[in-house]
Amino acid sequence: MTVDRIANSAKLRGPHWESKNVMYAVIETGGKQYRVSEGETLRIEKLEASAGDSLAFDPLLFADDAGKILVGTPRVPGVTVKAEVVEQGLGPKIIIFKYRRRKNYRRKAGHRQPFTAIKITAISAGA
Repeated sequence: MTVDRIANSAKLRGPHWESKNVMYAVIETGGKQYRVSEGETLRIEKLEASAGDSLAFDPLLFADDAGKILVGTPRVPGVTVKAEVVEQGLGPKIIIFKYRRRKNYRRKAGHRQPFTAIKITAISAGA
């Protein structure tokens, strides 16, 4: 990949990729990993918490504080991510349709995956 194509791909990703002053971290919840920064809202797998509750994700897998990179082996000690639950909800409906030709076999079911929407309030680098 040429230098021009790398520079253009960074522009396409948006301004948050170019900014080095924003602290971000990689958290793990629900068997998945998420790259989060302060003020960001994201949907994660359902957690048992109601809207308005505060959560803390500790320990982290990775943290970057304006160029100071902390990589966990396997976790980064002393850095916590604090979040607030925005809402509990259901994702879009997925239709499951099973069909066997010529056998009069048709089964239809639907599924909506529950989620928890959280807003990252703080990433603290102190213990």
